[in-house]
Amino acid sequence: MHFDIPDLKLFIHVSEAGSLTSGARRASLSTAAASTRIKSLEGQLGSRLFYRASQGVELTPAGRQLLKHARAIMRQVEFVKADFSEYSNGESGHIRIFANTTAVTDFMPEVLADFLKTRPGITIDLQEKLTNDIFRGVLDGASDLGVTSGNIEIKGLEVIPFSHDHLVVVTCAGHPLVGSEPVDFKDTLPYPHIGLHEGSTLTQFLKSEVARLGERAAIRMQVYGFEQACRMIEAGVGIGILPESSAKRYQQTMQLDIVALTDAWASRERSVIVRELESLPEAGKALIRSIQAYHQT
Repeated sequence: MHFDIPDLKLFIHVSEAGSLTSGARRASLSTAAASTRIKSLEGQLGSRLFYRASQGVELTPAGRQLLKHARAIMRQVEFVKADFSEYSNGESGHIRIFANTTAVTDFMPEVLADFLKTRPGITIDLQEKLTNDIFRGVLDGASDLGVTSGNIEIKGLEVIPFSHDHLVVVTCAGHPLVGSEPVDFKDTLPYPHIGLHEGSTLTQFLKSEVARLGERAAIRMQVYGFEQACRMIEAGVGIGILPESSAKRYQQTMQLDIVALTDAWASRERSVIVRELESLPEAGKALIRSIQAYHQT
C-alpha cells in the first residue's frame, strides 16, 4: 500500500473544510481531480472515507481513523523539514498551539511576542480550545502542543508543568464579599456574575461546578476577555471568577477588590502537554522553554 503525501494533504483539507470543492481549492486542484484522488485513496484502503451529500461531506468512521494517522504523518513531515531547514536557513517552522482561555488572553501573547521577534522564520497558529479539545488535538496530531490548567490524567501525553494558577473572586470596590474573605465559591452564587463567552474553558469549568453543587448561577453578562469582564465588575454590574494574575494586572488601573476562594480547585497547575517532547522540532522545544522562563521571572 502506497500513500502520496499530496493525497494525504488533500484528504486533510477536505476533512477540515467539510467540502470536496473547498478542500480541492485549498490544495490548488480542480474538484474533479480531487474527487479522483479521494476515490483512489478509498480504493487503496478498501474503505469509504466520506459520506457525500448536497451540502458537503462528512467523515465515515474509517475516515476519522485515517484523519488521525494522516495528521500524525504530516506533523512528522513538518518536523523533518523544520529540523533540516535549520542547517541551511536558520530557525524556521510552523507551530500550532491549542490553549485554554487564560493562556490565550493572559500570558501567551506576551510569550509569543518575545519568542517571535528574534525568530523571523517561525510562524504560530494559536487557537483557543476547550480542555477536552486540547487533549484530543494533541493526541490526534492536530496540535503540536497544548497549554492548559488542572490535573491531567490522559494516557499518551507528556505533561510539562510551568506555573500555578489561582482563581479568585473579583468585585467592585467595597463589595459585601470583601469583608468576609476568603469565601467558598457557593457563597458567590447569590450575586450576579460577569462570565466569559460559552467557548471559554473557564466558563465551562465553572458551569460544571455549579451543576455539581446543585445550584444556579446568576449570569448577568458574558464577555470575550478578562479586561472587558473587569470593566463591568468595576462598574458594579456583577462579580467574576478570574485568574489572580489577570485580576492583579487590571487592579493596577481599575477600582477592584480581590477575594480568595477556599475551594481546592481554585489552585490549579498550569502545564504544557505534548505527545512526545523528543519528537518536537527544536522550535517547539524552544517555545516551551520560553513559556517556562516567562513564569520564572
